[in-house]
Amino acid sequence: MSKFELKLPRMGESVAEATLTSWLKEVGDTIEMDEPIFEIATDKVDSEVPSEVDGVLIEKCFNVDDVVEVGQTVAIIQVGGDVEIAEPEQKDKEVETEEPVLQEMVSAAESAVMHARAQTSVAQLNGTSDRFYSPLVKNIARQEGISFDELETIAGTGKDGRVTKDDILNYVKKGESKPVERISTPERAAVQERVAVSQKVAAPEKVSTPVEEKVTAPPVPEKVAPATASTQAPTSEKPKTQVSRGDEVVPMSRMGKLIAKHMAESVSTSAHVQSFIEVDVTNIVTWRNKIKDAFFKREGEKFTYTPIFMEAVAKALKKYPMMNISVDGDSVIKKKNINIGMAAALPDGNLIVPVIKNADQLNLLGIAKVVNDLADRSRNNALKPDEVQGGTYTVTNVGTFGSVFGTPIINQPQVGILALGAIRKIPSVIETAEGDVIAVRSKMYLSHSYDHRVVNGALGSMFAKAVADYLENWDLNREV
Repeated sequence: MSKFELKLPRMGESVAEATLTSWLKEVGDTIEMDEPIFEIATDKVDSEVPSEVDGVLIEKCFNVDDVVEVGQTVAIIQVGGDVEIAEPEQKDKEVETEEPVLQEMVSAAESAVMHARAQTSVAQLNGTSDRFYSPLVKNIARQEGISFDELETIAGTGKDGRVTKDDILNYVKKGESKPVERISTPERAAVQERVAVSQKVAAPEKVSTPVEEKVTAPPVPEKVAPATASTQAPTSEKPKTQVSRGDEVVPMSRMGKLIAKHMAESVSTSAHVQSFIEVDVTNIVTWRNKIKDAFFKREGEKFTYTPIFMEAVAKALKKYPMMNISVDGDSVIKKKNINIGMAAALPDGNLIVPVIKNADQLNLLGIAKVVNDLADRSRNNALKPDEVQGGTYTVTNVGTFGSVFGTPIINQPQVGILALGAIRKIPSVIETAEGDVIAVRSKMYLSHSYDHRVVNGALGSMFAKAVADYLENWDLNREV
């Protein structure tokens, strides 16, 4: 009989922690290898974590909504033999018997201050803001007694000005944090009351001076009270939505809220401009109809139009590398790798963007394999966090839902996104040696949204034209 510690696996180079969102198994449940035990969420994706062994779940090390770092033990599984499940009451009794005894008045006062500071920072960190703070940054802020208002003033060096772990640690190291002054009036009163009670049983002349220095902070103005709408930075008041009788209020999902936030931030960050171009894809339609059955028999997978479009976009990005960039303050970062995001609709109506890494280095068969794999795992909520990060350009297929064209929102910090419209058979004028004729052709629209801060109309239009030219000149005799 042995115990196996199930740790939070590594989920990508840039992912150091995740939030535990739900337990799929309870203590005492029998578990098979590769069976999901719990769900986690990062800023980009939700994932299930499977068991690495067969056994019985005997202990949960974290609760729902706890932040877990990569490598930490999340669950303990008993492998083989009789199962012994620890009773929670035993742990409670052990904790009760280990009550700390304060020896000196100073340590009691410091403990009181730290407690009040932590409680205050927890309350104040619940404010609303347009900035994103990772769970790790919030935890450090709570531990250091940094309020929400104070956190808002810290300059961020991360993506989109986010406050990173190093930013907040440097802030604390410089001694700029003033947690005691941030303690609200009710908390400070509670601390002072605890100190006063303790002073009755301790020598006052021994501790009066340090306690006064640590606890009795200057009077706190009303504006530093726990974060409310009145203490936040002035923002335009949003109109209140009326809920009429019979209306149903449906809370947004976690992913839905993240998408809404990212879309609003993108519109306020980038100067969106669109270019549209009509493409004759008759040759592509004819060629795909010719090879799709043989491809399915050989590979066991469907061959869609998506790999063709991804190949065209990869070639255009190679031709126009200034579309494969991102903006960082007053600088432009030219990306070495061409990583194309592929927007995919989820069954719940949300959207996720898995990334085809180094798309320019893959042949058409390789792109088809990656596209099918990412699309399938997107629908089954089986993507890894690292597979939805690192994109340098995005493609979205609005034609799947019958849209002819659209005006997509840029996926930050990229500077462009291409929407693929529905392929339709329409009458078209064809130029021939004998003169113009009207024929039925398969056509579609490409809608290119780009950031006018760094991409001018000429570059944005030339890029879309390069994609169109590649599609229109498709080789009918090509093999895949």
